[in-house]
Amino acid sequence: MSVDEKIPLLDLAAQHAALEEELVATFKTALRTAGFIGGPMVEAFEREFAQFCDVEYCIGVGSGTDALRFALLAAGIQPGETIVTVPNTFIATVEAISQTGAHTEFVDVDERTRNMDPDRLRQYLETHCSFDPQSGRLISLKYNTPVVAIVPVHLYGQMAEMDPILELAERYNLMVIEDACQAHGAAYFSAKKNRWRKAGSIGRAAAFSFYPGKNLGACGEAGAVTTNDAALAQKVQMLRDHGQAQKYYHEFEGYNGRLDAIQAGILRIKLGHLPEWNQKRRDLAARYNELLASGPNGLTVPYEPSWSRGVYHLYVVRSENRDALRAHLADAGIATGIHYPIPLHLQNAYRSLGYREGDFPVAEKAAREVLSLPLYPELTPAQQHHIATEVTEFIHKTDTQSVL
Repeated sequence: MSVDEKIPLLDLAAQHAALEEELVATFKTALRTAGFIGGPMVEAFEREFAQFCDVEYCIGVGSGTDALRFALLAAGIQPGETIVTVPNTFIATVEAISQTGAHTEFVDVDERTRNMDPDRLRQYLETHCSFDPQSGRLISLKYNTPVVAIVPVHLYGQMAEMDPILELAERYNLMVIEDACQAHGAAYFSAKKNRWRKAGSIGRAAAFSFYPGKNLGACGEAGAVTTNDAALAQKVQMLRDHGQAQKYYHEFEGYNGRLDAIQAGILRIKLGHLPEWNQKRRDLAARYNELLASGPNGLTVPYEPSWSRGVYHLYVVRSENRDALRAHLADAGIATGIHYPIPLHLQNAYRSLGYREGDFPVAEKAAREVLSLPLYPELTPAQQHHIATEVTEFIHKTDTQSVL
């Protein structure tokens, strides 16, 4: 590759160039039929994505944030109740919780997977909650309110360890709502069920984002809720459309959170390519692991447990010299990302929750070290080799300087 060639973190233009004729045809269909909101294109995508996720129902909505908020509301979350999630995720996870009127409490993550740590979840339930024998509910000691749900996040396209999370949820009568916004097509091997289970099919409901940069991305904002619960699916359908099941007859106050037809048509086209794209991502991740395993002692590559079949929405390494490594790669024309630089419990937006630095040390350490390298199906072998060479060169130079 040319020394002057820049390597982006994500190259959506290359993906869309290959699909341009199909995508333009979808737009023309919408123009000719004037079917912009709902209708056959939305229904077809919902049907096919439900099948892809091995669930009965998919409800298209306006964004991943809408999807999680509507899933929580449809599951019956009430203002003042408490929901447990992780601090190292995009803010939308907690926005969806707080916008239902519920409280958020965090548990720290596993050192290797960076997903919810079942042991820390158990510790939270045992030591930060009390059991109310009258109501039969678990009560948060922090808020003195019922703990009702767990929201595990399948971060970067890797599955959270769901069997022990589900076991704790069953023991304490909690519901599980998956944040699968980065995990389209990821799978978890359930030892309890003795089979692979798709992201979005494990909890009572799940939220997906189709933001353009996702493995399955729209050409704008879009999201979906998946579930096997017919009543919950119907409630989400009403929530997205001003609380109406029949036009102008509103059962409750809802939202304007519909998936538009053009985006649904685009997603339907891309869904046909998603298994191939996900496999390319897995192959690229495996190649990165090989290229980066040859020496860099100051670098940690992603960990994929035997029970997770990740889809590598992001390929995230860790380095104690993350900022210097990022600057080195930028000088070499290689774009990178940081997902995410400040855990949510330390964000100004959630200062009122009362957390402090040191409360979740694993998440905080990850925030200081994580760096996303370019990874997308169109990444070429030459580009990937160049990236790995630059990373290795920096790590070796840093190791040598530290010895001297």
